[in-house]
Amino acid sequence: MEFNTVLMAFGLTLFAGLSTGIGSAMAFFAKRTNTRFLSLALGFSAGVMIYVSFVEIFSEAKNTMVEAYGNVPGTWYTVLAFFGGMLFIALIDKFIPEVENPHEVHSIEEMSDEKPHKKKLMRMGVFTALAIGIHNFPEGLATFTAALQDPNLGIAIAVAIAIHNIPEGIAVSVPIYYATGNRRKAFRLSFLSGLSEPVGALIGYLILMPFMTPLTFGVVFAGVAGIMVFISLDELLPAAREYGEHHLSIYGLVGGMALMAVSLLLFL
Repeated sequence: MEFNTVLMAFGLTLFAGLSTGIGSAMAFFAKRTNTRFLSLALGFSAGVMIYVSFVEIFSEAKNTMVEAYGNVPGTWYTVLAFFGGMLFIALIDKFIPEVENPHEVHSIEEMSDEKPHKKKLMRMGVFTALAIGIHNFPEGLATFTAALQDPNLGIAIAVAIAIHNIPEGIAVSVPIYYATGNRRKAFRLSFLSGLSEPVGALIGYLILMPFMTPLTFGVVFAGVAGIMVFISLDELLPAAREYGEHHLSIYGLVGGMALMAVSLLLFL
């Protein structure tokens, strides 16, 4: 595998992970949460991830499995790996306390208007950063694996994940800022919470690449598809609705699917 391809895959994963810093910056410079933008963006991200998971990633995994093991066994392996990816990310989500769960959406004004004890705010911010770090780990592996297989596909996934990392950055930085009054500290913790994505990519590369057989590739790719679909349905679309712009989130969803479809058609 070419070094430039590996380097680009790491770069895309780093970009996706560190976009939590964009959310942190938005929290500092925006007096109110732009709910219309966030609903549209989160829906768009979900559309990209759902479309590419079912049309491109799952299909690629199935083709690899069928070619290596035959039609019936290969299809079974692909389906099992797909739902295995869903189970994996669901278990991660299950063991994160609800208060610190990054799926729980909070707006800038909601957290700034509340006046709980500073220690509670600080705890919320720090644990949210840890929770986001845990969630971002498999997302990093997803971005990295896709970029190795197809750089254009990797770019699309990296952009989609970057968009959905923005509100996560807000969830980390706002409570820490209001607990400490320190913008730099809040930004730093929010920014660093995204580093688990390139860490996930690095570990995946070191562990999986030496053993990359058709079965390993198919399982990882199908599992990545399952992870991305679960994130879209469990996190992105519910979060978009929580911001109160249901129709915009659906418009974004359709727009994300359409853009992903056109981009894939252009590279046939």
